Amino acid sequence: MIERMRKEIHTNASVVKGSGDDCAVLKFSRKYYQLFTCDMLVEGVDFRSGENPYLVGRKSVAVSASDIAACAGIPQHCLISCGLPKNTPLKYSDALFRGMRDIAKEFGINIVGGDLSRSEKIIIDVSLLGLVEKKFLVLRGGAKAGDIIFVSGSLGGSLKGKHLKFTPRVKEARFLVKNFKINAMIDISDGLLQDLGHILKESRKGALVYETRIPLSSAARNLNSALYNGEDFELLFSASCKEAEKILGSKIFNFFPVGKITSGSGGLKLVDKTGREKTAILKGYRHF
Repeated sequence: MIERMRKEIHTNASVVKGSGDDCAVLKFSRKYYQLFTCDMLVEGVDFRSGENPYLVGRKSVAVSASDIAACAGIPQHCLISCGLPKNTPLKYSDALFRGMRDIAKEFGINIVGGDLSRSEKIIIDVSLLGLVEKKFLVLRGGAKAGDIIFVSGSLGGSLKGKHLKFTPRVKEARFLVKNFKINAMIDISDGLLQDLGHILKESRKGALVYETRIPLSSAARNLNSALYNGEDFELLFSASCKEAEKILGSKIFNFFPVGKITSGSGGLKLVDKTGREKTAILKGYRHF
């Protein structure tokens, strides 16, 4: 469905990068690009009806801030649209907004308006603008053969709480681009392998992922939880071997090497503890 829509989209010269990445990239000034992203949260899909409304509100802004981080930008201004059932208690909507407000304050994001409508289920859509220096912009399509693949934290078991409480990796992304040359980056929303697949598709490359190197969270049931479940919102990025050595030597943040980029003909393969390679299934969360 997305690919069918993308074929019908035509943009003018003000658009540097349109559909197909974590953010749209727009011309802004001599030094900066403007980043533009939106994310929708739907009750029963992205959160359960009984979950803490404060955390649901927090997540609604956090997922868009995570997209800005994936392009190494700084989130700035957002619009928030909500669809709420007719009998939603004010206590619930107040808590929802407090979550939005608090994380916006934490990341210096201005809430500048939005829309409110009645709906059968709770729906929250956030549109977020950010800025990134032209020299620091990172997209999905820059991975090079020989690059080392990193993640910014442990994976798996996010539905036990992390999917509502995660911290967008804005500081980590800014640290990376200010100190190292990062070739490609995405945030892990739909699962490690599926999101790595997006990098490989845009970069026209393959990859090897080493199962024993994947950092499992304490909430992960097993390796498959880390590979496929998603909602971790960690950074997934690649850098040359030379830059990877520098990254591993840095002491500010912990980044975990999990694999390497290969030529485009190699596809995506998992390497088990015995060194045996097997073709990976590019699955993760799918809405349809």
